[in-house]
Amino acid sequence: MLDRELDGGVPPGTVAALLAEPASQAGLFLAEFADRHETLYLSAERSPTAVSRELRCSGSPDDLAVTALDRDAPVVDALGYVDQLPDDTLVVVDPVDSLERTDPGQYRAFLSELRATVAQTGGIAVVYGLKHDDAPPQRHRTEYMADLVFDLRTVADGDGVENRLRVPKFRGGRALTDALRVSLTDRITVDTSRDIA
Repeated sequence: MLDRELDGGVPPGTVAALLAEPASQAGLFLAEFADRHETLYLSAERSPTAVSRELRCSGSPDDLAVTALDRDAPVVDALGYVDQLPDDTLVVVDPVDSLERTDPGQYRAFLSELRATVAQTGGIAVVYGLKHDDAPPQRHRTEYMADLVFDLRTVADGDGVENRLRVPKFRGGRALTDALRVSLTDRITVDTSRDIA
């Protein structure tokens, strides 16, 4: 359903930013992407074992390799992996926050190299940014350089949890003017009904 809303899905050569609250089920989007592509999964916070277990529970292949980025030099480490990217590969950076806190020149070079590499190899990159009060100083650069921005808003109240997905930016495609209501449990479901005011 989301692919239909985006007129066919995420095209090869795209750098996408997924922005979501830490307490959301946004990892389901990463698992869905990883399930459809050969994947280079770079974990900047959680252990590879924890990420692999979550991805397997979400239906991703058992042999999907997750690599921990060097916490002291995440940009340099990530660049080393991106430079060796095979054709048609998905790159996931989860979360991108620690890279956004590095030297601006280094981070700009990383984003430029990531963009050039996925364009050349026909791959896709998804950088996952956590939305919170202490946003990294280069979040604006991530959103600017991304071709596609998925902005997930999760609201929990006394009656339950509501998720709205906005796509405010889609370079070369059609951004969505309305937020999509999505259900995130153990899978992603797009609510195709329209709210009646």
